[in-house]
Amino acid sequence: MEKILLQFEFKFAKVREDLSAIAMSPGEVLWLGCDENTSIERLMKTDDRTFANHEIFALENFIELSGNSDEEIDIEGMDYADNYIWLVGSHSWKRPKLKAKRSDLENIQKMSEIKRESNRYLLARIPVKDNTLCKSCPHPEKPEINLTAAKLESTINGNLLIDALLKDPHLAPFLVSQIPSKENGFDIEGLAVYQDKIFLGLRGPVLRGWAIILEISVEESSPNTLKLKKLGDKLYKKHFVYLSGLGVRELAVDGEDLLVLAGPTMDLDGSVKLYRIKNGVNLPEESLLKPDAILDIPYGKGVDRAEGMVFWHKGEQKSLLVIYDSPAKERLQGIDGIFADLFSL
Repeated sequence: MEKILLQFEFKFAKVREDLSAIAMSPGEVLWLGCDENTSIERLMKTDDRTFANHEIFALENFIELSGNSDEEIDIEGMDYADNYIWLVGSHSWKRPKLKAKRSDLENIQKMSEIKRESNRYLLARIPVKDNTLCKSCPHPEKPEINLTAAKLESTINGNLLIDALLKDPHLAPFLVSQIPSKENGFDIEGLAVYQDKIFLGLRGPVLRGWAIILEISVEESSPNTLKLKKLGDKLYKKHFVYLSGLGVRELAVDGEDLLVLAGPTMDLDGSVKLYRIKNGVNLPEESLLKPDAILDIPYGKGVDRAEGMVFWHKGEQKSLLVIYDSPAKERLQGIDGIFADLFSL
């Protein structure tokens, strides 16, 4: 395992402690999501062990957010495919955190509050041109095609995906009951794109030890809006994956295999493992899968929770770059850097 330094601008270095998603575009350019912000962070490779030259892209400049610009998106999954950065919010209900500045009684009262933040219900794509995000641009190889930023259509329930899932026998009860994330509630924490297929991994709910991966496809309904495209006679597929009781924390495509980063559903310390689903991008509907774990990812006591992963080809060696939320002090470098881990596969 190698350590790779991610170097941020010191004025905005707080993002290093809340990293939750990562993608890489051609030219070894890193794109990172933070679960507390409404922006995407870009880092450029400066040497074999460092990414720096931090630039921030506010998402409201490319897509229309459903909520206020200061209301977090809770970005939990990212991928790069076909000249687009794709990103997804958690789509989850939220219970407030306990805070030391409050009295015990105030914290107890706060814990009774559950709310929905509309920005969390975001599934979007943004074109990449010359290592920069843009609202629209010509396709680099097919200039007659225009690439446009777009998001899945918002609805009163969140978006079209939630509308569809509110009729699902496995997931609707968790949505209707308004169970928050990290309490085995509905919580998207993984995204991978393969051709016209989008895979969404659920941290929760986990049903009798089985995690769930959703498969959808989208198409434009207007220049800046996407709708669900039918897969056969349905708007989505469900794949049940046995991860020894863990939930999905991130997804990645390797050829035609699907890699799953798995960790605890609840807010606790526990095993973090990498699984490989063979031929995972071509799964039949309603499949039951028992993939093999291929790698153990380190974790700490209340720290170093693996949240994102991306392939990085260093010469002939294929490696997996992993980032962590709630980083240990030893992972922080100076006032503006943080180490990610690079695993050989």
